[in-house]
Amino acid sequence: MTGKNSTIFEITCPDCGAAMKVDAATHAVIAHTPAPRKKTFEDFEAATRALKDQEERKQMLFRQSVEAEKNKDDVLNKKFAEAVRRAKETPGEARPIRDFDLD
Repeated sequence: MTGKNSTIFEITCPDCGAAMKVDAATHAVIAHTPAPRKKTFEDFEAATRALKDQEERKQMLFRQSVEAEKNKDDVLNKKFAEAVRRAKETPGEARPIRDFDLD
């Protein structure tokens, strides 16, 4: 199928640097070379700082969730009391008239 006249183009992604070889006759990708991995951190000190910061953030979020769970009953009771108070202030609100009710 692929004759000696087929041309293969090498295309490089300008964003990530990946390379592909594409056959012009069949429009198929013949080969693919993934982009080289970029270093996440420049040195070990930056990596350890990032890990410590991540660990501190996890601990902070855990403490917040524990506090929220401790106060959950109190918050729900206050919300319920407020809803009961509002219901007592506006008793007997009439239902809206629907077209079906007028027939």
